[in-house]
Amino acid sequence: MAANQFKVENYMANSFVMVEGKKNASNFYIIRSGKVKISKETPVISEEPYTILGPGDFFGVVSCMAGHARLETAVALENVSLISVERDMFGLLIQKNPSVAMKIIRFFSRKLRQFDSAITSLSLKTAGQEDPEHLFNIGEFYLKKRTFNHAIYAYQKYIQHCPAGFNRDNSIERLKTLKAQLKFPDMPYRNGMNRKYPDNTMLFSESEPGDELFIIQDGKVKITKIVDEEILLAVLKPGDIFGEMALLDNKPRSASAISYGDVSVLAINKSNFEGMVQAQPQLATRLIQLLSERTWTAYRQLENLMIRNPLGRIYDTLLIQIEKQKIAIEFKKPHNFEFGSKELINMVGLSPVEGESLIVKLLEDKHIMLQEGKLISTDLSELEKTVLFFKKQTALERQREANKNK
Repeated sequence: MAANQFKVENYMANSFVMVEGKKNASNFYIIRSGKVKISKETPVISEEPYTILGPGDFFGVVSCMAGHARLETAVALENVSLISVERDMFGLLIQKNPSVAMKIIRFFSRKLRQFDSAITSLSLKTAGQEDPEHLFNIGEFYLKKRTFNHAIYAYQKYIQHCPAGFNRDNSIERLKTLKAQLKFPDMPYRNGMNRKYPDNTMLFSESEPGDELFIIQDGKVKITKIVDEEILLAVLKPGDIFGEMALLDNKPRSASAISYGDVSVLAINKSNFEGMVQAQPQLATRLIQLLSERTWTAYRQLENLMIRNPLGRIYDTLLIQIEKQKIAIEFKKPHNFEFGSKELINMVGLSPVEGESLIVKLLEDKHIMLQEGKLISTDLSELEKTVLFFKKQTALERQREANKNK
């Protein structure tokens, strides 16, 4: 890589390159020579206490591209030379070196898999029915609702992905009744990178294995999920990216995408991603930003689940909402949350009984108020300090337990 187009920084052995918690991170690093140790004050479950990185490795991407505080500390183990990449130079970097983008994508894949697995084991909750067998249930839901085109799509995809599945014969019977083909038809608009879908067409169904992401060129797309009823998760507009997890992992889709009016999209798979990076680095940059945000969110969710005191998790959930919106945390700065105590209890995943008693404790804090059903923090710096207290409390408890077990 031509380092002369980017700033090169040299650090002596034992120097701090990056410090956990530092805000306004606008760059990340690629190691040219030497070794760097990456560590966290309190590593989340599933992570090693520290990592040693060498030439060609990178660090600080998530906090830089998502625009959040540093998640880790980096110390030079020996004299090191680093390429510093500013956020607004990322497009140039990947245009000249598309392999760097693919390396970063693989990094996100590994991290997100690791975090998702840890979140599931800690919360004992799955992300939903992410299994192709569930496609039959999707078909049954839409059949009952008389949304026949979606039902046909789900049954055809069930036969395609579960040829020996328990509901194969039922799916065939339903398709014959609906006078539909058993095999998923090869529609012209489903091929190539540039695609146009008619109104109310399913681009993909939840539980269907995915191998493409989509960028909306024109029109809108609804993202929905069936939880007893069909829940509308989002309405996406031109420029939005969806289905991006397919580039990282061939796991089944967690939600469905349905055209909302006629829609034009750019479909990207792993094989044509590298070409797209070179041709349209700005799209790849947006994708990396989106994946950075996803990784940051999963990391913070995992950090939250590790706080042992449930009141601490309530405080941290409030702080996460502030961080997500990238609101500056300043002394005596107030913030009105757009939700009340019931929504907060649901966010933390507590039972109503346990949640209500904790909300009473929360409201004993002079910096937290409930006004017209909405929660208010009168001092964001105090909210951040309180979360830090609970995190340190958990870290001390874990340390004591580790010392006992030695």
